[in-house]
Amino acid sequence: MTTTRPARDSEAARGRAPISRGRRLRRGLASSWQLYLLAAPALIFFLVFNYVPMYGVQIAFKDFIANRGITGSPWIGFENFERFFGSFYFWRLLKNTLALSLYQLLLFPLPIVLALALNELRSRLFKRFSQTLTYAPHFVSTVVVVGMLFAFLDPNTGLVNHVLGLVGLDAVQFMQEPGWFRHLYVWSGVWQSLGWGTIIYLAALAGVNPELHQAAQVDGANRLQRIRHVNLPAIMPTIIILFILDFGSFMSVGFEKVLLMNNNLNASTADVIQTFVYEAGLLQGQYSYAAAVGLFDSVINIALLITVNQLARKYSENSLW
Repeated sequence: MTTTRPARDSEAARGRAPISRGRRLRRGLASSWQLYLLAAPALIFFLVFNYVPMYGVQIAFKDFIANRGITGSPWIGFENFERFFGSFYFWRLLKNTLALSLYQLLLFPLPIVLALALNELRSRLFKRFSQTLTYAPHFVSTVVVVGMLFAFLDPNTGLVNHVLGLVGLDAVQFMQEPGWFRHLYVWSGVWQSLGWGTIIYLAALAGVNPELHQAAQVDGANRLQRIRHVNLPAIMPTIIILFILDFGSFMSVGFEKVLLMNNNLNASTADVIQTFVYEAGLLQGQYSYAAAVGLFDSVINIALLITVNQLARKYSENSLW
């Protein structure tokens, strides 16, 4: 029976000392130092603004007192978490956050459909016009978008209610009724980000080999069949990666937009975890309590990200890691 010896043993047999891990690391740094230098600013940015602040997460387990600092504040364990889980508004916050996140997730295929449609346009001029028309709302700020919603949906002077009045319908309090909040939040977000979200898919479609379409045409495939059997499989890795990334922020709905659209009348559906953290932490000064709620939200996001990534690895060949 023959056995295969490690490369280190073969090097020793030839009279050469094995290369240590540190030496291999130094060789790699020396040979590719330009690439590491190029990546250094991004690494430093994430280290300073994303990892160093994680030191302060410990106040979620403390009764934080500002004049004592983080290290001087007493430990209280999981009291802040127990307080949040036992509060009367816990289930309302969780339900509203999950409802908005699921609503947005159901519309995840829309950028894919738009990218496939734009890719099939024959006229270059019309294609560029359509792209510009759909991309433009991305450059409108969230504050302006919410201002437009209030202006168009105003029960007295809004264009929408004016049209409803012309056809004999009563004015609707869109921005005050709880039942309308989720629809307005999600679909205004779709209008704002749909065109921009197609850019990555269009880039992936540009890399599809034209010979595949030619072969499919020879086999008698029509346009819809070529989209289904050529384009979709080609961009499926991109779809899976973006889907995993979307799940990584599943519990983190747009804080600024919710805060701007929220009012006392629609609070039953508009209150979410992100706005509660803002109100409890910055407005009420309950820093430890707000940190505990925010940490709970982040842990759920991490758990969902890992779970979806593992499922993608199990049932497909694409994943983040």
